[in-house]
Amino acid sequence: MESVTMCMAKALEKATADGYNVDAGLKAIGITNQRETTVMWSKSTGLPLYNAIVWMDARTSPICRRLESELSGGRTHFVETCGLPISTYFSALKVLWLMENVDAIKDAVRAGDALFGTIDTWLIWNLTGGTGGTDHDGKQVFGQHVTDCSNASRTMLMNLKALDWDKPTLETLGIPAEILPKIISNSERIGVVANGFPLAGVPIAGCLGDQHAAMLGQLCQKGEAKSTYGTGAFILLNTGEEVTQSSHGLLSTIAYKLGQSAPTNYALEGSIAIAGAAVQWLRDSLGIISTSAEIEKLAETVHDSGGIYFVPAFNGLFAPWWRDDARGICIGITRFTNKGHIARAVLESMCFQVNDVLSSMHKDAGGAGEMKSTEGEFLLRVDGGATVNNLLMQIQADLLGSPVVRPADTETTALGAAYAAGLAVGVWTNEQIFAGLHKENTTIFRPKLDESHRKKRADSWYKAVSRSFDLADLSL
Repeated sequence: MESVTMCMAKALEKATADGYNVDAGLKAIGITNQRETTVMWSKSTGLPLYNAIVWMDARTSPICRRLESELSGGRTHFVETCGLPISTYFSALKVLWLMENVDAIKDAVRAGDALFGTIDTWLIWNLTGGTGGTDHDGKQVFGQHVTDCSNASRTMLMNLKALDWDKPTLETLGIPAEILPKIISNSERIGVVANGFPLAGVPIAGCLGDQHAAMLGQLCQKGEAKSTYGTGAFILLNTGEEVTQSSHGLLSTIAYKLGQSAPTNYALEGSIAIAGAAVQWLRDSLGIISTSAEIEKLAETVHDSGGIYFVPAFNGLFAPWWRDDARGICIGITRFTNKGHIARAVLESMCFQVNDVLSSMHKDAGGAGEMKSTEGEFLLRVDGGATVNNLLMQIQADLLGSPVVRPADTETTALGAAYAAGLAVGVWTNEQIFAGLHKENTTIFRPKLDESHRKKRADSWYKAVSRSFDLADLSL
């Protein structure tokens, strides 16, 4: 909570310095958060019962293997209800690990004192009063134990169609419903910030998982896709008001639900564990670059990757492969390979992985589920910190064979949370939000690679990916 409190204070300070009358003008705030990361805390003390387990943590692998062998549906046992395979990625498995391995959590669950939440839930519970606080008028308030439907859809516990916790799933896994938060929409008045925090008295009125917020920030409607490039990469295709089940390794999930009575938009998602994190690895572990920004200039010192293929399966591969036995490899190395080739191969690995996901999306959604531009092209909308790298964006367009569209403001995650909050308190309407559809200045990267070369590169990438499988048990 310290970092969030500091962030709120700094934002307030900067807005005031920029001439905004925050006290008079701020109508609501929205929250967007890293999904799947799991926290359990004491209802009575408000203190965490154990460290949070982040989305990339793979300690639950043995539990996954156990469930796959015990359940009749194996890895896909819960897919029909929640849209997700059994994977270390999702919150339910992290909750099971905590309940099986942490005595304080076992005791708190038995005593009815345990609460579970993803980061949005933890933040809202604390900001709205926690174990007990006061509101702007001095009245006593207690924390709201809620989560929004987009974050809930990433736990493996929510029924995608009912937008409620799935009782058979809870019974199968042995997770008590009492520890779970109430599921709400992405845009509604949740509570007000309690005294003791910056922005006390301001309503919290929007909440979305980060990738869903980016989808809203990009104004993606049915048939439109976006890719966010951060530590990982996350590609979502809005499939409209019907759940689309994937047969090509993707996840069925929520896109957004903008109000209690608003229709639910669903999405197909492909999650990539390692994207920008591979650049951080070059910087922090190998020392090939001093700052992440240097990779673009280094990669531009060579015309191509020199036959190098880098598969960043540091902790397995997510969509569409779902191989937690995969490990990172760099192949095609010769005596003439230099650090420029490796840097370029790292950038290409991000783009190849996005291509894999988009290829699966096209197969699952079909032509009817894909929105074309006025020129009849498929457009990939991009955002996230790594998109400032022009070379990365051009490589993405070349390997994809479709235009890549970068907005003027790439921080679309924050924008999506603001849209949702403003909608809930009447700052704007749904129609006004989408009326601004992509009218801002954009940069479009168009493919320059011919189709035959593109196919050869893709075939070589698939060969490299196959070499990364079944390496988790290599002897140290």
